[in-house]
Amino acid sequence: METHLLNDSFPVLATSASPKFLLIQPSDSSEEEQIHEETDYLTRHGAPSFALLVFRVSDWNRDLSPWEAPPVFGNEPFGCGAKETLDRIMDLLPEYRNLFGTTDGIPVVIGGYSLAALFSLWATYQTDVFSAVAAASPSVWFPDWLAFQSSQKIHTRCVYLSLGDREDKTKNPVMSTVGDCIRDCYRILQEDEQLRSCQLDWNPGNHFRDAGMRTAKGFLWTLRQLKQQSKDH
Repeated sequence: METHLLNDSFPVLATSASPKFLLIQPSDSSEEEQIHEETDYLTRHGAPSFALLVFRVSDWNRDLSPWEAPPVFGNEPFGCGAKETLDRIMDLLPEYRNLFGTTDGIPVVIGGYSLAALFSLWATYQTDVFSAVAAASPSVWFPDWLAFQSSQKIHTRCVYLSLGDREDKTKNPVMSTVGDCIRDCYRILQEDEQLRSCQLDWNPGNHFRDAGMRTAKGFLWTLRQLKQQSKDH
């Protein structure tokens, strides 16, 4: 696994000097071990060659939230920094491609875990630059998310969703809706004729179990889908 630094701050991990896919994952500094679990999982399970850009965010609740919302746990509210974060990612893409000499046609997959997964889903409603999205345990309980999703058209080909089978077993009244919310999220996506493939997986455990593996499973599914679709065409 080759490691590079982009703009002196964004680590890039690649399985080869000429990756076939670009993966983008918003993350904070606490997830470094999780990222290495993901790349190990992908490599062990025969993923096509890829480069993973770990896009660091400094304020999780602000940088990844599409709009403002009151606190759900603790006292920290959600901001509305998603557009700014997406703009920064879009600005970085040309430099990211140039790092490996790739063309504009190389598939780009965005994904992440929890609020980063919700951000990744939201991003695919804003631009068609992403060929697929891997949303592991996304925060689809987020206020007004399902209303937003129902009123918008997604601009990607493949969507992967997952959730832990005990994530809704909580006393938090908002978080306890996540099981029903992800079922509704999946239903809305299935009704979208633009999508070529959509998957919802259930993992054992609560929200804090196997985050790296769950995210890697999502990326692996999207890579295999895109590879198969390229063969079919």
